[in-house]
This record gives sequence, structure tokens and C-alpha cells, in this order.
Amino acid sequence: MTSRYCLTFALIVALACSLGAQAPAKSEGSENMKYNDLVDVSLFGGGSFFNQVYSGLVTKHQNGGVAGASVTGNFWRYVGIEFGYRYGTNNLKFGQGNPIGYPTFSFGSRLSMFNLNPVLNFTPRGSAFRPYVTVGVSSVDFRPTDAAIANANTPLNAAVYGATGLKSTINPGINYGGGVKFHLNDWIGFHADVRGITSRNPTYGLPSSVPPVGVYIPRRQMQTGVQTTAGIDFFWGKKTAPPPPPPPPPAPKPEALANLSAGTIRGFEQARCVGQPISLSVEGASDPAGKAVEYRWKVDGSNVGTGTRYSYTPTTAGAHTVEVEETAPNNEGYPTRLAKAGPVTMNVQDTGSPRVSVSASPTSVAAGEPSNITVTSSPGDCANTVNNSVRASEGAITGSGTNFRLDTSTVKFDETSGKPQTKTVTITATATNDAGKSATATTTVTVNYQPKALRFSDIIFSKGSARVNNCGKRILLDELASKAADDTFDVVLVGHIDNDEAPKGKLPAGAKSLDYRRAMNAAAVLTAGTGTCARVDAGKVKVASAGTEQITDPQPGLCGTSARAATKERSGATVSTADQNRRVEVWLVPKGVQPPASAKNMVVVPAKELKTLGCPK
Repeated sequence: MTSRYCLTFALIVALACSLGAQAPAKSEGSENMKYNDLVDVSLFGGGSFFNQVYSGLVTKHQNGGVAGASVTGNFWRYVGIEFGYRYGTNNLKFGQGNPIGYPTFSFGSRLSMFNLNPVLNFTPRGSAFRPYVTVGVSSVDFRPTDAAIANANTPLNAAVYGATGLKSTINPGINYGGGVKFHLNDWIGFHADVRGITSRNPTYGLPSSVPPVGVYIPRRQMQTGVQTTAGIDFFWGKKTAPPPPPPPPPAPKPEALANLSAGTIRGFEQARCVGQPISLSVEGASDPAGKAVEYRWKVDGSNVGTGTRYSYTPTTAGAHTVEVEETAPNNEGYPTRLAKAGPVTMNVQDTGSPRVSVSASPTSVAAGEPSNITVTSSPGDCANTVNNSVRASEGAITGSGTNFRLDTSTVKFDETSGKPQTKTVTITATATNDAGKSATATTTVTVNYQPKALRFSDIIFSKGSARVNNCGKRILLDELASKAADDTFDVVLVGHIDNDEAPKGKLPAGAKSLDYRRAMNAAAVLTAGTGTCARVDAGKVKVASAGTEQITDPQPGLCGTSARAATKERSGATVSTADQNRRVEVWLVPKGVQPPASAKNMVVVPAKELKTLGCPK
């Protein structure tokens, strides 16, 4: 990696020196020293290469492409400031598994890097050909792709690699290198660049120490890389400074003048705010010689207008002076000041920020219930109107003016925990006046969540059968068993039969109904602990038989769908949506939460019957 970087950089420097030696020697004021390049915008692409980190499981960012843009301000003759962004596609690969012999792991990763660099050029600003070197600071975001995060969260990857915490890592770094830029004309050119990168090796949120089985990345390891790019440049900036303005004509020799009092200026007593016009006027005497009289206004010493009336709109706050001169042409035709009024002082007030407060009622609600939000605001000094807006850190806001409402139905909670939860939602009210200034105020609303019963897909049976087929076992073993081990929950299994399975008359003595047997077989698969069956504590499993009653809507858990892959079934065990009423409802019910309405005659599974059933085939 280091040799590749050095070789490429050496070739660029050699090319720069060769072209520089062939270019004719000219002074800085000659034509080839006058190209536009006060501002240089570059668009580029190329390759991104990283070395291998030999600590831990030997990680490596694989070779990939890079594209980006930069803006360089050439504020000095030989030195500029560059701000750039680079986006690379460098996937991460582990060189070995943990322990050795386990499968290796890799995932998609994208690199986003912001750079701030001083740039040292070997030729002065305005040259056609500019070799340069640079070193600067970087902020590097190593971000796994969405597909990589989703893949890491699958049960198989979680079990084999322990990679469920996959997330982005932002590290500081340095970048260093150089290149060459060349003007095609005043506005367009091209460049080639080699840039080295050094930063900490990203951990992507994975463990930093050795787990029994799984992937890990030790912290505080360094990695280096190199990016080779080429691209097009766009240049702006005047080649030469404009000529200085001609000197003003000599001022005419003033004649004797009569004094006007400051009281002849009217209007400066008005209430004054930045951006609001002030109507000024002057009262004066006409020239006794009958010459044309002109009034010239000055604000803060600068000429701003003429006439007996002038409308002045202040753009800055503070004390401003106003004066007016009365002039008339002298015998040679030059204006001569006859009289002067002022200066007088106007104190201009800046537009103030609006004032705002916000409150919520009630301040504590159950999840799904609303809270009323009231905003009180005023526009502030030198403003006339105010507009209010409200946003929430979570949930949805409706309303306008001063009355809003927080809808908490979209506030997210972990419904699989089975425990009460609380979230604090921050409400931010913003008031903006007609001068464009704004102010904010905040309040909070506490949202309380009470756990609910969690329903899994129904286990579906073929007509007249109580045997749990392979698709039903996947629901019980792959989806339910791991969550049922949590002592926070009880398992409730409710058996059903369809109308065409209802027995004729009473069952024989000692016989168990088909809906009850279906629920018990499901319980046995979940608790037997032998063969392919799970080992869930039978004391927390309850069964109920609902007969043909269908209080809850069927939710058939069929295989061969987008949710579950197809499963080979024994003869007679294949089912479809036509069998959706021949089912067992599957529930996880948190302690203290009401069981589903369909579980009317719910009982704890009899241990003796479970032992007799064993692990159903």
C-alpha cells in the first residue's frame, strides 16, 4: 500500500516538474500568470485502497471506488484553503473467524469523509500549471449499508457472528498528499491527486474484546489508505484588480452662508425602527437673489438625496446623524452653500425577537392518548405580526395559531419487553415575527405505556387432525420458544375446530375434544425438551379450547409465503387458508395482563398429559 502511494505521488511530481521546465519563463504580470483561480471547484472520481489491520480478526476495507467534490479558496499567492467531501465504497472483510475455523464475515460499508486542508502550491496564483502538496484534518464516517445492518440482525448471523449491534463509526483522521492542476482556459481545467488517509480502525459498534464465538474489532487500532483521483475543475475570480476611480473634482470655494437652526428639520422625532421608513422634511428661506435653491440631505455624513422632503429607511440600529444643506448656483454656476441645518441625532432601534411560551395539558398521558398544546406569543419590538409553529421529538402535531395537539399513537415502545415503559416527548414551539426573527420555548409530555398481549401467527391443522405440522413447529420453535423463556410472559394456546369437525352429540367418556388435543400437542412441542421439541417451562404454559367459536380473526401462519419459506409436509398434513378455522391461537401474555377473550376456560397444562404426549413427531 505504501509503495503504491509513493510511486503514484512520485509520478505526479515528476510530471509537474517536467511541464514546469518546458513552460517559458514569464513574469507574474505576463499572460500565463493571469488565469482565473481565486475560487476553484473540483469534481473528481477514482480508486480507494486500504491496508489490512492485523490485530484481532484481521480486518480489511476492500478496494473500491471514490467520488467527491472540493472547494478551494486561493486567498494568498502560494497558499489556499481546501474544503472537500469524499464518498467511497469500501466493504469490510474479516480475514479469519473466531475461533479459527469458523466462517469469516464481511459486510457492505460506505466511507464519507470531510476534509479541511491548507494547500501549498509550487507556482503562484494565476499560473496555468500548479503542482501542490497538502496535509489536513478529516472527519471519517464508516457506515454499514442498510442491507448489512438487516443481515446482521438475522437469527443465523446473531448466533454465528454476534453482529447484531452493527452501526456507523465516526473517527477523526488526517489526510496528506499532493497533485497537479492545469488550466485549459480561464474557466475550466483538470487535476490529478493522490491522497493518503490515516485514522483509527472503525469498530462498527461490534465488541472490542474476544467473545466465545463471533466477530470483534479491537479498539485504538490505526489504519491507513490511499485514494487516487482525477477530475475537472471550474475557476472563478478576476484576473486583475479594477483601476482605481478618478479623483473627485476640487470642492468649490464656499461663500458666506447663513445658519439655519436644527429645528428646521422635521420628522426625526418619529418612532424609529430598522427597516421602517422615516419621512424627513426641511423648512428654509428662498434665495433673495432669486436663484434656484436646492436642499441636499446627508445621513451619517453621506449624501443620500435632494428636495424639501426625503424618506429614509435605516438598515442598522444605533445613533444616526441627519443634516441638510441649502445651496444655490454662484455667479460661475457652481453650487454654493447658503445655509445648513443640523446635524440632529436619530436613535434607531433594532427589531427585537418575539416572545413565546408553551404549555401542555395534560403533561402525562397513556400511550395513544392526546395532549393539548397551547402557545402564547407576541411579535416583539418593532414588529407587527407573529406566526407560531410546533414540533415534537416523537409523535405527531396538528393544529395552528395558538392551539395544537400532540398525537401519541405513533410514539414507539418495545412491545416485546412485556414491561411498563415511559418516554418523555419534548415539545418545541417557535414564534417568527414579520421581520424574520424567531424565538423558541419548550415543554415536555410524559407518555406511559402498559404492556399488551402479543399474538403470533396461528398454527393451522388439516381436517380432523391434531398433529402439529412442520410449519406449525417452526412458529413454536423458531419464533415463540426464545421469547417464551422470558419470565415476564406466560404462553396461552387456544384451540379451535371448524364447523365441519364438530362432534355429533357428546364425546365418549374420557375422550378429549379435538380443539383441546390440538392445543395440548402444541404445548408438548413447546415444552417436551426431547428430540426436536423445545424446553419451555410447562408451568407458564396455559391451554384453552374454544370449539367452533371464532371470536378472534384467523391469522394463519402458512409456509411458502414471504414471511416463511416453504416446508415439506407429511401426506395429509398440508394446509391452506381454507383450513384457517382449524387452528391454535398463540399468545405471549405479560404477567398481570388480561388474557385474550377467546381463552374462556384456560387451564395450566396438566403435567401428566404432557408426559404422556412426549415430543410429538
